[in-house]
Amino acid sequence: MSLSVAVAGASGYAGGELLRLLANHPEFTVTTVTAFSNAGQPLIQLQPHLRSLAHLTLVETTTENLAGHDVVFLALPHGKSGAVAAELGDSTLVVDCGADHRLTSATDWAAFYGGEYHGSWSYGLPELLHADGSKQRELLEGVNRIAVPGCNVTAISLGLAPGIQAGLIEPDDIVAVLAVGPSGAGKSLKTEYLASEIMGSASAYAVGGVHRHTPEIIQNLTLAGGEGVTVSFTPMLVPMSRGILATSTAKLTPGTTAEQVRAAFETAYGDEPFVHVLPAGSYPRTADTVGANTALIGLAIDEAAGRVVTITAIDNLVKGTAGAAVQSTNIALGLAETAGLNTNGVAP
Repeated sequence: MSLSVAVAGASGYAGGELLRLLANHPEFTVTTVTAFSNAGQPLIQLQPHLRSLAHLTLVETTTENLAGHDVVFLALPHGKSGAVAAELGDSTLVVDCGADHRLTSATDWAAFYGGEYHGSWSYGLPELLHADGSKQRELLEGVNRIAVPGCNVTAISLGLAPGIQAGLIEPDDIVAVLAVGPSGAGKSLKTEYLASEIMGSASAYAVGGVHRHTPEIIQNLTLAGGEGVTVSFTPMLVPMSRGILATSTAKLTPGTTAEQVRAAFETAYGDEPFVHVLPAGSYPRTADTVGANTALIGLAIDEAAGRVVTITAIDNLVKGTAGAAVQSTNIALGLAETAGLNTNGVAP
């Protein structure tokens, strides 16, 4: 079986990562790549690492160019994919790697994004625990619309949901600080993303609860069973091209032990191909996830503060975006969930 695939926004980082994964997928054939300002250029000129796709040329991002494919991946800025997706038929599986269909609340969308609200789609984080112990993957089977999570959201949600679901973590005082590579901001030419500004420096951004991923994190942890979830989330731009290291802490419920916390996480993720809990005393590095669709989680208990500390590492472009998109698509189509995806990172 070979399914025809189109990737919109193929000249960007997320689009390029999608194409890298799709090029090696046993069931997919990329037939169309689209862009806005870069339309008309050979793909290889914008994505010179994708040698096996050198025959493709970028065409305009229009409904006409995207229609007729089995699967369409939208790697577009927020506010751009909603209108495009609305014109694609139900026979096409559409996977939105942007933000337009993640939030279930129109009020949250208006507060953090603005513009037209396009509704919510099936959420593409298969390993996300629900309050009843089920997982999100069950809601992805057979769907034709998928919303891929935000990359920061993935790291924080996976790092806390098992503790929330097991009743071991208080949901009302969650603090997360993330070291983030600049590829998560896309290819836009902004001074703060220049190498001369980033190298040898670290800086905070979207401080004080204003980051657009905040309501999505609350949405996920509420789904996991948290009531009255509050999250203070601060991302830090650091000099690595890709990766997220999320340090998330929360109050433990009275009487909770380190053994109970570890048991909850190992039970939640013990059979997961892409989410791995590290042994006690071990903590992940972003370098260990580069190029892989893995989330690596380290656990600690701060007994003096009565808090759990989880350290979660992901590649923001793979498990944080393109890998999650392919993984969720595999589930929706009834393919092997791991098809086209790798658990091995690149080192050194």
